[in-house]
Amino acid sequence: MSGPRAAVDVGTNSVRLLVVDGDGDRVLRELTITRLGQGVDATGRLHPEALERTIDAIARYAEIWRDHGVEDAVRIASTSAIRDATNRDDFFAGVRRVAGVDAEVLTGQEEAALAFAGAAGAVEVATPTAVVDLGGGSTELVVGDADGEVVGSVSLQLGCVRLTERFLHGDPPTTDELRAAEVYVHARLDEADRTLGAEGASLHEVASLIGVAGTSTTLAALHLGLDAYREEAIHGAAIPAPDLVALTGDLVARTAAERAALGPVQPGREDVLHGGAVVLAAIVTRYGLPELVVSEADGLDGLARSLAG
Repeated sequence: MSGPRAAVDVGTNSVRLLVVDGDGDRVLRELTITRLGQGVDATGRLHPEALERTIDAIARYAEIWRDHGVEDAVRIASTSAIRDATNRDDFFAGVRRVAGVDAEVLTGQEEAALAFAGAAGAVEVATPTAVVDLGGGSTELVVGDADGEVVGSVSLQLGCVRLTERFLHGDPPTTDELRAAEVYVHARLDEADRTLGAEGASLHEVASLIGVAGTSTTLAALHLGLDAYREEAIHGAAIPAPDLVALTGDLVARTAAERAALGPVQPGREDVLHGGAVVLAAIVTRYGLPELVVSEADGLDGLARSLAG
């Protein structure tokens, strides 16, 4: 048994903290939407205000993990927004200053492997299974075999923030904007097919799809008709493919204010949720998948497990 440990996932849209005890059981899990990836796709740089919001969130998390007895057993992993930013050193310096540990940048492959490790064992689905980890700036697709081993993975420049900032400018978006977004999504999925095929994997051959991260879990909450976000109800929920397509159509037809008024939509997600839904609906449709099964366990859980001594 090891001592308590903490994992922090710094994403394009949100920063998340997981603290576990010596047995690996969850002590607490928190999420703060900071939109670190604000404008990165267009400028290639982290916006000063977005960077400040993110460092402030990590500083608060550092106080929390210390209050729970965590000392050096901490991993702070950053993903797409940091990979893409030319001024990423400002982020690293800020994290070191407020947290006393160094942040690391995960490759797309590392991010995919952690997502699969966190999700695949947490819900019961038919095998072979694929996991989709849709973030703000990137989407990781991981294909496993019948034994639960990773066969292939790919990281795509495709996320809810990136897609919305590039294409979905209207509130709500226009038909032409939506069409352009869908063309872009399928171009990226063409890329995924080529990459996975070279690794001997195919999304056309999987029996089930597990979705992790905020877009998937929020869509599950909406599908279930929840008035507020309830993790215990969302974990393991299945969204049938026709319902996911219909829900996506409903979200893209709404304004951001109308999406914000939906009970389980967390503040700061309302203006990009429809972009993420477009991606997920395209995936289940393209590969003929019957449903999207949602897992609250994801790469953050895999990151915490990696600290076990």
